[in-house]
Amino acid sequence: MSEGESFFSKFTPKTSFFAGLGAMLVIFFVIGFFVLLGLVLRDKGDNGKIVAAAPSGDVAGAAEPTAAAPQDITVKEVGEADWVLGNPEAKVTLIEYSDLECPFCKSFHESMSQLFNEYSNDIRWVFRSFPLTQLHSKAPKEAEAAECAGDLGGNDAFWKYIDKVFAITPSNNGLDPAELPKIAKDIGLDEQGFTACLDSGKYTQKIKDDITEAAAAGAQGTPYSVIIANGQNTPVSGAVPYDQLKGYVDAALKQ
Repeated sequence: MSEGESFFSKFTPKTSFFAGLGAMLVIFFVIGFFVLLGLVLRDKGDNGKIVAAAPSGDVAGAAEPTAAAPQDITVKEVGEADWVLGNPEAKVTLIEYSDLECPFCKSFHESMSQLFNEYSNDIRWVFRSFPLTQLHSKAPKEAEAAECAGDLGGNDAFWKYIDKVFAITPSNNGLDPAELPKIAKDIGLDEQGFTACLDSGKYTQKIKDDITEAAAAGAQGTPYSVIIANGQNTPVSGAVPYDQLKGYVDAALKQ
């Protein structure tokens, strides 16, 4: 090859044209591949499926806690079918949507219990079931079990039951269903009557309706809470730390 002669000077114009066209096709293919890959990965991380909402860094793909700000969301009014603790005339109502097999709900329940002990006269705590059936196949039946506990023993029995479930479950579908009647007996309920209620499927449809209602309220994961104060609905997604949760309630009380 003489001085100054380029590699491409050996090709005819026609050959050079097809070589350039081929190179462009390869480049477009590579770019298209990575664009498509990005879309696929995004869809896998944001495909509308409900996931357990964890604190930042706990699990890959889990929703991070969000800052509390009033939003235009629809929340079913608190009624006789709800399980409620606290002052019925409280200025602040906190509705919690929870899954008894969700590990983040387990930790958040501790924060909520601490919060209620400190603000029992100032807040009304409402517990609504939101079992994530895609992740925790046992959670819907556990939610029904809590309903049966409330059916047999009233409001106090319901709260004692979920307290006990959260205390003993390893979470993530780890609780043996055989423990459900034992928990009922441990909190003073008639085990035979409890088993009959649970086996009957009496509350199966109610839990399905609760799931629908939670989604309508904006829940996309658990735990999910809505703070209601002065006519405003403020959603809180994820197992936010106690101090952060307390700050939200303090701000709501000042409204």
